[in-house]
Parts: sequence; C-alpha cells; structure tokens
Amino acid sequence: MSGSGMMDQVSTEQQPPAAAQAPGHPAAVAPGPAPAPKRKRVRMLVAVAVLVVLADLASKLAVVANVEPGQPKRILGGAVYLVLVRNPGAAFSLATGMTWLLTVVAAVVVIIIIRMSRRLRSAGWAWGLGLVLGGALGNLIDRMFRAPGVLQGHVVDFVSVFSDHGQYWPVFNVADSCIVTGGILLVLLAFLGREPDGTRSTRKSESARG
Repeated sequence: MSGSGMMDQVSTEQQPPAAAQAPGHPAAVAPGPAPAPKRKRVRMLVAVAVLVVLADLASKLAVVANVEPGQPKRILGGAVYLVLVRNPGAAFSLATGMTWLLTVVAAVVVIIIIRMSRRLRSAGWAWGLGLVLGGALGNLIDRMFRAPGVLQGHVVDFVSVFSDHGQYWPVFNVADSCIVTGGILLVLLAFLGREPDGTRSTRKSESARG
C-alpha cells in the first residue's frame, strides 16, 4: 500500500461521522425528557369537557323537573338552596339583557380552546381548558335550545348559597362553577410559568419564586 493510501485510511478512521458533526442532527443534541403525547392530553381535555356537559345537563333537567319557580328547596341544613332561576345573562347572573352577545362570546371561547388543543401537552392545562370548555358548552346549549329562542335562550341557574334568593352569592349552576374553577387553575399555571405545551417558562417561574 502506498504512503498516500495509508494516510487517507488513517484520516478517514479518525474523522467522526458527518451526521454526528451536523449541528441540527439528533446525535448532536443532548437528550431531554420526552414530552407527554399530545393526543393523550387532548383526550383528557375532551373527557373532562364531556363529563362537565353531562353533569351540567343532568342537574338542570333534574331541577327543572323537580323544583317549581318561587319554591326553593332547602338542603344541607340551609347551607344550600335549590331555586329555579332563568338567567338571560352571564355566569352568576351577570350582564343580563345581553344574551345574544354572550352566546357569541361563548362560541368564540370554544373555538379558541379547540385551537389551543393543537399544542397541548400539559395535564394541568388539559384539566383547566376542559373545565372551561365544558362549562362554556353547557351554558351555550341553554342559550341555543331553551326559551325564548335560538341565541336568546335563558340559562338555568339553581344553586343559592346560605339563602333562597342569592342574597350572599349569585345563583349559579354546574357550568358556572366549572368555568370559574378552570379559569383559576389556568391563571395559576400561567403564574407558575407552566405552558400548554408542557414546557416551563424560566423567567415566569423565577419571578413567581422572587
């Protein structure tokens, strides 16, 4: 073998594979923890939303069938009253008289959550978005299908705390509770720097600790 041939062989053996040298090649990137599968989190969001809608619908049907307007039922020693209220406004009887606008807002919220689910990898965000989505759909169903008409339907509220007419807290329903609970959870996750895609914002988490 000639001298030049031996030198070519030695240089070839000492040179690392080109794929390992490429900056963008997977072999050049330090392995990190694998994110949770996106489909799993989307299924979790959908499951939470479906459970909320079913619970909200079942509770409203039960109240409409068993509670007469103006005849509240006292339960839990007076801590809670079941009272049938037809609410044309938003959650907790707010913004009455703007039913059609609230219907549009609820539909927009549903669309935004569906779009966000495309990059969802966080279990906490899946729960929070699922609660908000289920609550928004629950009240949206009322606005679409209950009297007095499409986009004008009145939402059924029935839970009154410590009084039989919402004196201490506005009368609400299951959907309202889930919207508020989900919203609080999402705000807490954002404050802690937890992103919907499962990553953590270092800047936000450091500011939260400081």
